[in-house]
Formats: sequence, structure tokens, C-alpha cells
Amino acid sequence: MSKHINIINEHESVVRSYVRNFPTVFTKAKKHLMWDEDGKEFIDFFSGAGALNYGHNDDHMKKQLVDYIMNDGITHSLDMASNAKAEFLEKFQDVILKPRELDYKVMFPGPTGTNSVESALKLARKVTGRTDIISFTGGFHGMTIGSLSVTGNSMKRKGAGIPLQNTVTMAYDNYVDHDTLVYLERFLEDNGSGVAIPAAMIVETVQGEGGINAARFEWLKNLEDLCRRWGILLIIDDVQAGIGRTGTFFSFEAAGIKPDIVCLSKSLSGYGLPLAVTLIKPELDIWKPGEHNGTFRGNNHAFVTATAALDYWKDESFEKEIHQKSEVIYSFLEDIVSKYPEIKGEVRGRGFMVGIASEVEGLAAKVTAKCFDLGLIMETAGPNDEVFKLFPPLNIPTEDLQKGLAIIEESIKQLVKDPVAN
Repeated sequence: MSKHINIINEHESVVRSYVRNFPTVFTKAKKHLMWDEDGKEFIDFFSGAGALNYGHNDDHMKKQLVDYIMNDGITHSLDMASNAKAEFLEKFQDVILKPRELDYKVMFPGPTGTNSVESALKLARKVTGRTDIISFTGGFHGMTIGSLSVTGNSMKRKGAGIPLQNTVTMAYDNYVDHDTLVYLERFLEDNGSGVAIPAAMIVETVQGEGGINAARFEWLKNLEDLCRRWGILLIIDDVQAGIGRTGTFFSFEAAGIKPDIVCLSKSLSGYGLPLAVTLIKPELDIWKPGEHNGTFRGNNHAFVTATAALDYWKDESFEKEIHQKSEVIYSFLEDIVSKYPEIKGEVRGRGFMVGIASEVEGLAAKVTAKCFDLGLIMETAGPNDEVFKLFPPLNIPTEDLQKGLAIIEESIKQLVKDPVAN
């Protein structure tokens, strides 16, 4: 066993997770590829769980960051003014918000997705004066207490060690056979239901950790309409599904909705540096100065790379490229389900946020393990790890995308051929 693995096993807490699934020591990464200390090359279909949508060490972002550092640019500034922050805000308005006719104030919470969610929940309660939040089955919103309270996974919820209160879980789209929003609204109408009118509803348009469940656009539009009728704020958690992962910069664009609050993180910096924002409709921006803050909310290095990353979105070409490759991926997955009925598979997701759910217990984990052996990094999702999910970088060349897909098929072929040995 590697010396470095031994050091990690001896000194790092047993809470460590991904190193168990990918048991090697990585030393280098570029674009869609990673190499370990033995020189073995891996195609990355994991992308930092959605934090590396543009791949590793993008040349344009790296140059901007290195130049900034070499010129002694500000690194840490809390929420003081810096040129890096101002340049990011200006470009985010010009390249992302204005072309989409979206009007939001930009809040910088602590630089993680869960902190963005925490700030959204706090603000919704402050604005409305109500305490409860409605979340949805299968949802995952983070690992801090407020975010855990609106997360569905029972194992993660138990880790809180205390009751998680002031939240109500309702059925996500297609969770049951009937229209789940009709059922939800009946709870709001009935004074005897035990469900109070909430401050907000929080939802992922495509659930990542929950199993790559994609809500229909019609369902999302109806959810927005329901929130408007009842004076409930709509929070979209776009931490994992956003920044192009589902095909558009925001995952909710194709549904034609305009949320009250949007949570972004992961690939926002473009380079894997910690950065999060909470987008707030201007009339909701009623914070007192410092009412929600964090020491590292002024991550200027992340501002620099995030500004450079927005160059991908200056015109429609990048988005068109994502859609073209998405069709390749989705067609491949449908073909796999058809060619290998033994896996009892179902294709799920949208864009570059897709996977196959298998009814065969343990199969998804076996597929990802076999892929790792063959040089492809990929993880599982879902409450029972029943989905193997594909998260390639959005800018992966089509030829290399096909190589990764071929490894997935070879892994499935080997497992179907000899399930006992594998």
C-alpha cells in the first residue's frame, strides 16, 4: 500500500469518504484527466461532485489567477471592497443576469453551498415572519443544521444529533403516481392538516445526491405558481445543478421560472476554489449589515477565476456545445439500458447531470468500482446508492467523452457476463 495512503489512514478521521471509493493518491490533473502517483491515467466523470464543470486547471483561469497572485492582489478581505469583487459583480451582471432578464442582488455568504442555503432559509424567515420551510423528498441541501433540516437522507439527518425542526417534507415530482402539487396545496388549504403556511419552499430542479431525479418543467412552473398564490418564497438550490450542469447556466431557465432566491456554489469559481453566492430579489434584501457573515466570504482568488470562467458564457456557442454532447450521453445511456436488460436500468437526469438507476442491489457501486479499475472516475447517488451518475466536465472533447462512455459499457459488460466473480 502507498506510503501516502498509509499516512491518511493513520491520521485522518474515519469520516473520510471519497478516498475509500477511489483508493489511490492523485498527484496531477488537467482538463478531464487525473493521474495518480503510479502514473496511471484516469478520465474524470466526477468533476469534484460538480465543482469542476470546466475541468481541472483551465489555462485561461490559471493565467488570470497566477497574474493576480504575482501582482500581490488582495487575497483575504472579508466583505471589504476589492477590485476582484467589483469586476466579478460587473461581469456576472453583464454576462449572466441581464441577458436572462434576471434582477438579483448578490450576497456573499460563507464560501460553501450549505452556507448559501443557510442564508436563504434565514432570509426567507426574516422577510415573511414565518418559521416553517417546505422541502421535498430526495432533496439534499447541505450538512449544517439548517441545511440538514431540509435534506431528506436519513443517515445524514441523524448525524445532526438533535431534532431537525420547523420543516415539512412534501413529495417531489413523480414520487408517487398522482400530481404531488395538488396534494401539497390541499395541506395548505386545510386548517386541520397540521401544516402551517411556510416562509419558503426549497427545491432542486434536478436532485443530485437524491438519485438524479429531474423535475418536469411543468411541475416547476406549477410550483412557482403555487408559491405566488400563497405568498411563499421560492428558493432554487442550484449548487450542483447550476453553472451549466443541466445544459443552461441556471438549471431553472428552461422551465421559464424566476425564483425569489437562488443558491449557487460548487463550479461558480470555475477552478475548484471555494465560492458561494445567494441571489436575492431586490425587494427581499432586508438584511442588517453583518446579520449573516463569514470570515472567508471575500475569497478574491475565487473572484478572479469566476470572472474568467464567465468568458465561456459570453455567447451561445458553449451552451450549444453542452446540448450536443448531452444528446450523445443520453443516447448512450438509453442504448445501455436497452442492450443490457440484466441491469434493470432506468435513465435519469438532464444535460450533463445524468445516470442510470438499477433495480439490481449493489450494481451501481460495482459499476463505479469496475470503472475505476479501468481508468474512469465516477460515483453513485440515491438513498441506496442505486444510481451511477455521470458528471463529465462540460468542455470535455467529444472523442474523450466517447472513451469514458466506452469504459462504462465495458464495465457493465464484464459485470453482466460474470456477476459472481465481480
